Amino acid sequence: MAVLIGVVSGVLLILAFVLLRDRMASFAAQTPADYADAEPSFDLRRHLEGPILCEGVIYGPLGRVASRFVGDFDVRWDGDTGVMEERFTYDSGEVQTRAWHLRLHADGRIDAEAADVIGTGRGWQAGPTVSLRYRIRLDEDAGGHVLDAIDWMYLAPNGVIVNRSQFRKFGIKVAELVATMRRKEAV
Repeated sequence: MAVLIGVVSGVLLILAFVLLRDRMASFAAQTPADYADAEPSFDLRRHLEGPILCEGVIYGPLGRVASRFVGDFDVRWDGDTGVMEERFTYDSGEVQTRAWHLRLHADGRIDAEAADVIGTGRGWQAGPTVSLRYRIRLDEDAGGHVLDAIDWMYLAPNGVIVNRSQFRKFGIKVAELVATMRRKEAV
């Protein structure tokens, strides 16, 4: 009996440590306040406007690259509301489109909606960062799963945006995306 109690106690201790680490010292534990005083200041209306080129990779649950992609975005703003139309071409040849409808609030909050997003995504602009949390439904050919997403965009000093996103199901990370976004050069 003492051995069983020891094993259960050990498992509970490890579980508590993992949960504490995820809440206090992980990617998901970041808050806008962590970056509020840093420079340069990220303004979605200025830094994500017009034609944007996006390039990135998606990592699977074991950390290996599962997919590579190139995205063509067109972002238009009318005051504090914007539409970001995305067209992704994956290494498999698959093409995916999405239109984000964005609304900025004076206090830095962001509301974001898209056809494959359940409800309204909520985010925040702070310093050189933008964060967004939402629930996304995958296409049926990808299983139709609903995932919890956390997006962080970091503005580099040269104006390039580095995007890191994690996707979780039942709290377990199932995918991660890393991408860059920059204005397309005039042709």
